[in-house]
Amino acid sequence: MVGPLKPESMDFGATRRTALGLILGAPLLGACAGVQQSLSQFGSQPGAEPSGPKQEPLAVGTGQVKVGLILPLSAAGNAGVAAQSMKNAAEMALAEFQNPNIQLLIKDDGGSPQGAQQGTQQALEEGVEIILGPLFAASVPATAQLARARGVSVIAFSTDSSVAGRGVYLLSFLPESDVNRIVEYSAASIGKKSFAALLPENAYGTVVEASFKQAVARRGGRIVAFEKYGGDRATPARTVAQALGSADALFMADDGDSVVTVADALTAAGANLKNIQLLGTGLWDNPRVYASPGLQGGLYAAPDPSGFRSFSARYRAKYSADPVRTATLAYDAVALVAALARTQGPQRFSSDVLINPSGFAGIDGLFRFRADGTNERGLAVMRVGSGGGVPVAGSPKSFGA
Repeated sequence: MVGPLKPESMDFGATRRTALGLILGAPLLGACAGVQQSLSQFGSQPGAEPSGPKQEPLAVGTGQVKVGLILPLSAAGNAGVAAQSMKNAAEMALAEFQNPNIQLLIKDDGGSPQGAQQGTQQALEEGVEIILGPLFAASVPATAQLARARGVSVIAFSTDSSVAGRGVYLLSFLPESDVNRIVEYSAASIGKKSFAALLPENAYGTVVEASFKQAVARRGGRIVAFEKYGGDRATPARTVAQALGSADALFMADDGDSVVTVADALTAAGANLKNIQLLGTGLWDNPRVYASPGLQGGLYAAPDPSGFRSFSARYRAKYSADPVRTATLAYDAVALVAALARTQGPQRFSSDVLINPSGFAGIDGLFRFRADGTNERGLAVMRVGSGGGVPVAGSPKSFGA
């Protein structure tokens, strides 16, 4: 059991513990359908170019500790919608945290690396001590280069692990966490040792493949069949279906629509999916999956949904709208820096503080940053049912040693 981050007297008050739930010295993990899909929408590909003029600089709060927040507020389409929701969530965190000593300097990068560079430069000139964002992977290096030169840490929201690194930490839902959790659970808790896998031939599938093979090896398991698919799902499905007799678990990681199609292809190839334990990632949190007869009883890793439900209710009460799924990232980032500013003194945003092995507890559960800038989350294990996901194993309460 890992102890809490010092000082031990740290306390964010009862409202913080119940409403915000971000308590230092706890673990977290997560994976969400709208966040991880293809590592693209908010991850490994650049966002839409700005659709209009940059918004005027905005400062929220009156605290002494200046924090930069870089989001694609003027980007077109879903990116701009997500950015506005994340901005709302960041302001909500400030409002709910008790008397934070934070001033949030919000910069619009328009969804481009050039915009991120400009926003970062402005924020640094205005004296920020840490930068939250950007959202797009293509924009993170532009921010990182300038921030590193000033010795300023960055907590970005990209799902692309390749942009993490020294002083650049990702507070996002990384697919690696999903894979590790579901393989660990299937091996340690339900005794699965022989795995088959069917994955998409795309960026998401590549990341998941590496994590899956490492996780199975770590548990002493074996992979009896492994195939990837592009446009043709029938041929890989036939190959895997023929090998299922020697496997006791089948891992499929794709978005809801695609995983249903893959399951149908396996059934058409003669596989009886009721005779094998199906495993997936947080992308399975999708109505199409719950409605699929072939996927009933499948297990997947995801954040405990209760945290997001509570957050969403408070967000709706404040903004009369539903938050995007990534809004919790901005909320947790602001709550984290507010807590560190209150408790950690001059070294509040140093690497030693940020990579505390005990981690932190946010809306979606426990999380901790690794020295390489990626994160680890404490996820629940959910079972697919016709009415939605049903928890079968809760999120861990702390990170193991």
